[in-house]
Amino acid sequence: MALTNSQYDAIMRIYEQKHLRTHDRLTRHYSEIYEKIPRIREIDEEISHLGVAGARALIDGNADAPARFRERLHALRDEKQALLAGSGYPSDYLEPSYECPDCQDTGYLDGRKCRCFQKAEIDLLYTQSNLQDILESENFSYFRMDYYSSDFIDPVSGKSSLDMAKEALHVCRSFVDSFGSKFQNLLIYGNTGVGKTFLTHCIARELMDHIHSVIYVTSSQLFDILGSREFDTDPEKRQAGALLDECELLIIDDLGTELTNSFTVSQLFICLNDRILQKKSTIISTNLSLNEIKSIYSERTFSRISSNYRLLKLAGDDIRIKKKLMK
Repeated sequence: MALTNSQYDAIMRIYEQKHLRTHDRLTRHYSEIYEKIPRIREIDEEISHLGVAGARALIDGNADAPARFRERLHALRDEKQALLAGSGYPSDYLEPSYECPDCQDTGYLDGRKCRCFQKAEIDLLYTQSNLQDILESENFSYFRMDYYSSDFIDPVSGKSSLDMAKEALHVCRSFVDSFGSKFQNLLIYGNTGVGKTFLTHCIARELMDHIHSVIYVTSSQLFDILGSREFDTDPEKRQAGALLDECELLIIDDLGTELTNSFTVSQLFICLNDRILQKKSTIISTNLSLNEIKSIYSERTFSRISSNYRLLKLAGDDIRIKKKLMK
């Protein structure tokens, strides 16, 4: 999941292209306006000369210069705006138009990666891992209730497979709708092939479409990344650990399929606890039961999950087998 130097350079080239497009568009706008409204060219030249003259007057000890400069500058800008409006142009026609107004297409905001840069990172990783193709077909539009039966009753909850699927779908849609304004985490658990991973893909697709940074990893990938962050000196490999910290949503798929040991147990707690403290959302899918999670990953980890996550259970027949039978 780490960005290589070439991947980082590829993203920076995208930002360079954005700057070129902005510069070219603004140059065309100025050429158009100067031709159609020559007075605006005169105003811009006067503003330029005014700044030089104001600075010279201030150096010469003229205390009234700043006030007169501001007054004249204000008048010129008002005239410029009036000329644009009078010719049917928007007030910002001669201003740079940025794709991301937060960082002004630099990729960085206050010395940190802007959300748009994080989105570019995730998009690149998704593209290169072929997950984008998966999200084309695994999203809310393709979630089907007819795979779930009202006759299949879960012995623990007493709910039908269909009722549990309806509840899970409602919660997942609400998770997306309130994302960014409400801190939430989800644990989606149940037997194999009941749509747990599909639901996480649905959420990932919706949030990525709304420019939220999402990282999707299997449990094995997660612990490989955490191991590299702890022990590897390669900065490119360690960078993946930083992405886990920075992303707005971390999705951990198939928890329990990794080789479990004392390292994975402790690292899972640290990862989940850090994200809870930072109020950054996490979704976990697993075939494990709640008792198995408690037994494998410790009471402490289970306590953090049970008190900070919405628990969603799915049950029923294996949908993959159903799909084959339908064919």
